[in-house]
Amino acid sequence: MERTLIIVKPDAVQRGLIGQVLERLERRGLKFAGLKLVQISQALAEQHYGEHQGKGFYPGLVKFITSGPVVVGVVEGPNAIEVTRKTAGKTNPAEAEPGTIRADFALTIGENIIHASDGAGSAEREINLFFKPEELVDYQRAIDPWIVES
Repeated sequence: MERTLIIVKPDAVQRGLIGQVLERLERRGLKFAGLKLVQISQALAEQHYGEHQGKGFYPGLVKFITSGPVVVGVVEGPNAIEVTRKTAGKTNPAEAEPGTIRADFALTIGENIIHASDGAGSAEREINLFFKPEELVDYQRAIDPWIVES
């Protein structure tokens, strides 16, 4: 099973969209291995967005992600990274497919509701930034055989 990190960003939290965002991922068949509400510190934001340091949009990314509480989660399932990113939609909500989280709830690139890791390496790095190993849970859902091929 593959795992990836999601962040329900401050705009979604402030707009009361946490449940709807998480529901979209669960309806796809993904399951949560970890979930918590946090306030991201400046230092953690700088680590998280480190690859963008020096780019013109970097200060805005850090300012926005630290502007209010977020929900961080680890979702798990077959092809979890790709499935999560497709469910989230393209970074620019104007280009996102109808029915995706960003197309349905966002208007701008800067405040686009959800973060989803973009690959296996970043997923592992980001999960380790936000979760200790003991905060992640392995479990079997009764519905898993109806979602995932054996």
